[in-house]
Amino acid sequence: MSTSDAKPDLALYIHWPFCRQKCPYCDFNSHVSTTHDSTEFGTALCLEMSYMAEILPDRRALTSLFFGGGTPSLMPPAVVGKIIAHAEKTFGFAPTIEITAEANPTSVEAKAMSEFYHAGVNRVSMGVQSLDHDILKFLGREHDVAEALSALDTVRHSFDNLSIDLIYATAGQTINDWKNTLSQALAFDLPHLSLYQLTIEPGTVFYTRQRNGETLHLDDDHAADLFELTQHMTAAAGLPAYEISNHGKPTAQCQHNINYWQAGDWIGIGPGAHGRYTIAADNYKNLQRVGTATRRSPAGWLQSVQKTGHGIDTHTHDGADAFAAEMIMMGLRLTTGVSVQKIESICGPRDGWLDDAAVTQAIEDGWLEEKQHNASGMVTDLRATDAGRLRLNHIIAMILR
Repeated sequence: MSTSDAKPDLALYIHWPFCRQKCPYCDFNSHVSTTHDSTEFGTALCLEMSYMAEILPDRRALTSLFFGGGTPSLMPPAVVGKIIAHAEKTFGFAPTIEITAEANPTSVEAKAMSEFYHAGVNRVSMGVQSLDHDILKFLGREHDVAEALSALDTVRHSFDNLSIDLIYATAGQTINDWKNTLSQALAFDLPHLSLYQLTIEPGTVFYTRQRNGETLHLDDDHAADLFELTQHMTAAAGLPAYEISNHGKPTAQCQHNINYWQAGDWIGIGPGAHGRYTIAADNYKNLQRVGTATRRSPAGWLQSVQKTGHGIDTHTHDGADAFAAEMIMMGLRLTTGVSVQKIESICGPRDGWLDDAAVTQAIEDGWLEEKQHNASGMVTDLRATDAGRLRLNHIIAMILR
């Protein structure tokens, strides 16, 4: 993203905040509602999109669009189509644009997916979360295993590019339990799986239950065993990890999320949505990484958009060192790692943001590995090892200045 480099990809994230119920592990900005006006919200999303396009310093074609939530599969397909059409008119679409909608595997939502396809969606991420009855109940999900399998079969009639989410490392789950679930998921022969270890986030029902003394997830050692099993099984099935929790065929990796992990540019619209984009400059000292965050309350956001054209609550402006840290933090999540040399070309000398002695120590500890180094012996390309990805937060805190 230096002035001589090609422009980064531009993505659009659309947040639909409404759910039928709040899951006990979920810390996303989701709200249980049956009284909102979906058409009114769709119109407001288009208004905010237009505003964001106006303030973006370098408008260009979108490479991906992502409907997240909340529960986007509860959106009327006509509203989905309206938003997609407005995005194409406002920005234009890259020839290979990826348009994803998150979905829950209830029968009603699964049937709507064919209409989503005709509205322009070309990828679905389905929140199955488990193929074990007891774990689904523990996670507070609406669906059961039979409904999940039926929904998966229904959606596959419309979408080749389909991913499912599964949560593992819940309390009491054994290696054999997870092996059986993962084997069943791999037998579907899907092009992509997102496999997340259960984490307990502040503000959730699980957080309160954990503070009250309940054990909800496995300890680190047992979770690491399940993580290692996951890497072996998915790789053997042709779905190797390309990020800590994401596994896919090379042609099915989620381009929208890769843009996040590569610190690209994206616009976020809807209640509680975040966006980030870069204002490049001739000199790295003048580079700006702009962040936007919209109001979290759906009613407050809607009122603001209808009054001012947007629901932005905060604007942040970071400089080159902070942007370099973002690229390191996000890029090390990917199995391809990061190019320190490229980051230097964008953000200036590494001594402002990288501790080379700490990098050397992390390599010696087996947490990082160098892919390349320059004539002076300094590392130019880094990636986290499997062991390193399990303790990535610690490593990042260790190597960044």
